[in-house]
Amino acid sequence: MDRRTLIKQFGALAVVGALPGTVLAQREDQYQTLPNPIPPENEGRIEVVEFFHYGCPHCRNFHPLIKHWRQSVPEDVDFRAVPAIWGNEQLRGLARLYYTALRTETLELIEESIFAAVQDERRPIFNEAGLRDWIKRFDIDETAFFETYNSFAVQTLVQRADQVVRAAYRIQGVPTMAVGGRYITSASITGSHERTLQVVDQLIERVREAA
Repeated sequence: MDRRTLIKQFGALAVVGALPGTVLAQREDQYQTLPNPIPPENEGRIEVVEFFHYGCPHCRNFHPLIKHWRQSVPEDVDFRAVPAIWGNEQLRGLARLYYTALRTETLELIEESIFAAVQDERRPIFNEAGLRDWIKRFDIDETAFFETYNSFAVQTLVQRADQVVRAAYRIQGVPTMAVGGRYITSASITGSHERTLQVVDQLIERVREAA
């Protein structure tokens, strides 16, 4: 999903997929090498990052594949998902929801329902009022959930995600995968989500061998 298209059409959630920007210019390849490698959060680890957002139908289709793939991630690999925001306040609210669910350990319970709420039900869960009404359907400690939602820690994570997407990796479309802070790939260049994960596995091995 393209950033510019998203900003124009997010309210209707009718955005079609697009290429993830100039960083993926070499389409004949299965991946693109970043000009400036980005160090991992944990030194000595191989970091794999999925860039996504809940309004993206391609991310929704990719989600079950990622869940299955994560079950066999090698021990030397750290996986994390980073929500794209691109200055869009609705995406900022959904990123805030993602990090709240992550920190309260409720993500597994509600994530598929988040995709459905945004894309099928068009529920305004990107703001606190809409989220409070929606979250009641789940067996969740609402007090603890919204204390986390309004915490400085979650605000910091959201700000950092925006910096990682726009300044560090310069991601222009989702879903996109980054490996080892050096390589970028996506279905836009591999041809399918399944092939993307195969390429990710190959890039993990390349990073491991280089180390």
